Amino acid sequence: MIKSALFFISIIFYANLVFAFETSAKQAYVVDVLSGKVLLAKNENEKISPASITKIMTTIVAFDLIKKGELRLEEKFKISKKAWRMSSKGYSSMFIMPGDKVSVEDLLKKIIIVSGNDACVALAQGIAGTEEEFVNMMNSMAKKIGLYETKFSNSSGLYDENNYSTAKDIVNMSIYLINNFPKLYEYYKIKKFTWDRTGGAPITQGNRNPILYKDMGGDGLKTGHLQDSGYSLAATTKKNTRRLISVVSGLNSKRERSIETIRLLSYAKNRYDLLKINKKDNNFIIKTWNLKPKKVQLVLSNDIYLTIPKRQKSKIKIEIEHDDVLLKNVVKKGQPISKLNIYYDNKLIKSEVLYSSIQTTKENFFIRFINSISYFIWG
Repeated sequence: MIKSALFFISIIFYANLVFAFETSAKQAYVVDVLSGKVLLAKNENEKISPASITKIMTTIVAFDLIKKGELRLEEKFKISKKAWRMSSKGYSSMFIMPGDKVSVEDLLKKIIIVSGNDACVALAQGIAGTEEEFVNMMNSMAKKIGLYETKFSNSSGLYDENNYSTAKDIVNMSIYLINNFPKLYEYYKIKKFTWDRTGGAPITQGNRNPILYKDMGGDGLKTGHLQDSGYSLAATTKKNTRRLISVVSGLNSKRERSIETIRLLSYAKNRYDLLKINKKDNNFIIKTWNLKPKKVQLVLSNDIYLTIPKRQKSKIKIEIEHDDVLLKNVVKKGQPISKLNIYYDNKLIKSEVLYSSIQTTKENFFIRFINSISYFIWG
């Protein structure tokens, strides 16, 4: 087994501030998305009432149908009395009226921007016929994503003992939303929306997500509040290619959930560096024997991202592990050749397969003969 050490690595730098951190949230979970590194976890598997964070799944179901071409943004749904009653009961709402015909896009914007419960019911009924049937779609999607500690009983997040999730599941649900529906996800960063309501003057409402109003790259997700579970917030920031996601729950006020979320995301950004190893790096090379070409570029299946404590880059060591120092057999493009081993503080933290980027061929007989004679004489 031949190992060659490499010390190249791309590093994405952020601010150098490091500080001690504790959170008053009863449940908290923070992830560096590209690397998948969990940066902070507190009771992340504890069952909570997600409140209006439920609406993330409501939008995922709609986004999925739009992506498949089974639902159109300009499609309009007639508003039922059940949907209207959600606004008349004093819940967060867009103030729709029975008989109104509202587009899917407007309903989605009101769900996302002002957390409209009436818009949730209207969208659910328009898509599935009944809210109950739509909830079945939400739970099917939860299983598909792998949210095994999550169950939904309504589309808006109203309290129900059978409507529950965990901080960890909410982060994973958020990642799924962002990764699978990037264009539609842009609705989440809209700060306000004006609705030309029936029987009254147009009403403009603002987004309740406090992260959108801070200079930290915040671009979305949802707030939540219920009497039994307190104040919660799923929030995300993005700077360059780096995305951080946090979830907090069980806080005592809007102000506290805002402060704790900012502290969590600032801690993650300032305490850790994100490192990138390109899938096709010029250092991933193996020489050949009696083959064309003389060298083969090796590639990873994907870029590798690592999250490590700030100012600890010197503790990273990268090695390529070959079966032999030379590649002697013909290989096809995409064939596994070697392994890339990554060490942190002399401990193996990741091992990935390296593949041939091209197909090799044998040299002609004369070249192979000369090479063999040379090897016999000179070694």
